[in-house]
Amino acid sequence: MESFIIEGGHPLSGTITPQGAKNEALEVICATLLTPDEVRINNIPDILDVNNLIRLLTDMGVKVERINRNDYLFKAEDINLDYLESEEFVHKCSSLRGSVLMIGPLLARFGKAVVAKPGGDKIGRRRLDTHFLGFKYLGATFRHNDERNTFEIHGENLKGCYMLLDEASVTGTANIIMASVLAKGTTTIYNAACEPYIQQLCHLLNRMGANISGIASNRITIVGVESLHGASHNVLPDMIEVGSFIGMAAMVGTGIRIKDVSLPNLGIIPDSFRRLGVKIEVENDDLIIPHQPHYEIDSFIDGSIMTLSDAPWPGLTPDLLSVLLVVATQARGSVLFHQKMFESRLFFVDKLIDMGAQIILCDPHRAVVVGHDHSVRLRAGRMTSPDIRAGIALLIAALSANGVSRIDNIAQIDRGYEDIEARLNALGAKIERVS
Repeated sequence: MESFIIEGGHPLSGTITPQGAKNEALEVICATLLTPDEVRINNIPDILDVNNLIRLLTDMGVKVERINRNDYLFKAEDINLDYLESEEFVHKCSSLRGSVLMIGPLLARFGKAVVAKPGGDKIGRRRLDTHFLGFKYLGATFRHNDERNTFEIHGENLKGCYMLLDEASVTGTANIIMASVLAKGTTTIYNAACEPYIQQLCHLLNRMGANISGIASNRITIVGVESLHGASHNVLPDMIEVGSFIGMAAMVGTGIRIKDVSLPNLGIIPDSFRRLGVKIEVENDDLIIPHQPHYEIDSFIDGSIMTLSDAPWPGLTPDLLSVLLVVATQARGSVLFHQKMFESRLFFVDKLIDMGAQIILCDPHRAVVVGHDHSVRLRAGRMTSPDIRAGIALLIAALSANGVSRIDNIAQIDRGYEDIEARLNALGAKIERVS
């Protein structure tokens, strides 16, 4: 197991470019299973979760050619469906959350799929009911294999229909869209997720020959087609990494430029940091975060305490609440964070409290932060990364802390951030990776 040793207190400055979006990459890579033709995808992040998914596709028989570090060709011409029955496949799926996104494409093209309980972050329940209900609406049937603890899904004759999703699940919406593109007739998905990741997936599928309308809304219509063909696609910059860099710049930056952020696809993220008093300047498609000795939390019009909460797009993504919370520890003022979607995602604040942060954990979903206004620096400490986003939040805290910190289990951070220590060290950080 690897760890980070972080010497806090070093100011960061310079220019940094965000990697490709992890969540989008997982979706569009799985979409390559829908055609035997070649699909080229550029700007794929070189991170653990994505690399494990690519290896899993290779094991299934997908021909993968790596043109350069972030540019790939996929050709799913000869898939070994027997591999889906193997213990190796079940084991790999159980350690990779993104594997769930293969169900829709496999069901659409081959009429069957095997589902093992997917792995990923330990942030509370992440149910698959929305996925299963969508497949059931399309005519799929399920059988539970008690011995292997897997679900076998069959859907040789999927038929389009109207469906109202029980929640606007991003991966659920992506899976149902991919299952519907080859179904007979028209599928209408209401209460669909409409994140940029979903929009990008739909644009790729349309270039492959699908007929999808309503993109960027919560009502998506798919007219089934006979087959899909090859296409090319460029993955957006990762909005979560952009937000993470804004947080770092606010806490320890003396002037940082974040390049090529795809500003229209950041949604409410910049304004959420502005509510904490963080100054953000826009220059073309770059964000510039100037040095601020102080930043003051805004309040509502009636003077009541600011509340930041997650919500489906175009609301605030839950993946950035951890970073915003850390930034608030050094702001002037108080703010309530309400994490609605996952009941374990705020538990990492115990580590921040140990570092000297003034945080009241009200319950598994809510925490009040009273900012230090840089009058008291956080203390260095030893921590363990519980998930990707808490891991990067703890790294930001350690960069601002007084002394040398250690973060264990950094494989969680590696799942979502490409070469993070090298890129931050280039800005002036002092981070060492150790075994």
